Amino acid sequence: MAAPNIGSPLTALTRLSGYLALTIPCMVVQIVALAIKSPIRASLPLWYHGRSCKILGIRVERRGRQSREHPTLYVCNHVSYFDVIVLGSLIKGCFVAKSEVARWPFFGWLAHLQRSVFVKRHVNHAATQRDQITDRLEQGDDLILFPEGTSSDGNWVLPFKSALFSAAEREPNGKPLVVQPVSITYSRLDGVPMGRYLRPLFAWYGDMELVSHLWQAIGMGFVTVVVEFHKPVTFADFGSRKTLSEHCQREVAAGVAVALSGRRPRAAEESETAVSA
Repeated sequence: MAAPNIGSPLTALTRLSGYLALTIPCMVVQIVALAIKSPIRASLPLWYHGRSCKILGIRVERRGRQSREHPTLYVCNHVSYFDVIVLGSLIKGCFVAKSEVARWPFFGWLAHLQRSVFVKRHVNHAATQRDQITDRLEQGDDLILFPEGTSSDGNWVLPFKSALFSAAEREPNGKPLVVQPVSITYSRLDGVPMGRYLRPLFAWYGDMELVSHLWQAIGMGFVTVVVEFHKPVTFADFGSRKTLSEHCQREVAAGVAVALSGRRPRAAEESETAVSA
């Protein structure tokens, strides 16, 4: 389904200008921070993504309790290139990305600067992929993984690829790895539920052209994105990658369904809710 052709070019230009004015100096600072191994190399991306959300008109509504264990492997559904900004504004961690992203102009540079882990998502590289992820977890880095392996239209969650959970079998630094399912939902535009017709304005999938889609998306009003942190688990709770991946997919799918319906989380009394404008 193609996205409807709406949006303000003036709004898009204003937001793009503000985003670049923020991004370029931050890139320079991050390059230096990485070179001298400064502690801000881990905290700057969190601040940067938070500011980017404000500039681009993204309002993030956080639900649930985020893991306080380090390292934690966050597994999330994938809807849009905006997912990186949204999740990066909440999680002080690094993304696991497919190796092709490393070669993308601009976005690939940003991924490198956030110390992303680039993996080849092919069965022949499963062991290398697992070792790359495990190595970063043993360094204490929290990682963010999109186990669908691709993006969807945001109306449902695709099956999770169990091979991407291979690192969960390991025990970084001798401790069971904490895995936390996270659901992300593009729910409202200017406070009004988007529905199936408007969601492709922000969901990027299939053969959509990136530049024209991005230009239109940043020319829209204010989008509300609901991010729900579900109960953390470990591999020992399930005993196999398949059952672990299926559990995480069900939790994430349920979270997306609740957010799309406009209802509150099932355990609202236990959730922490925060909205950043």
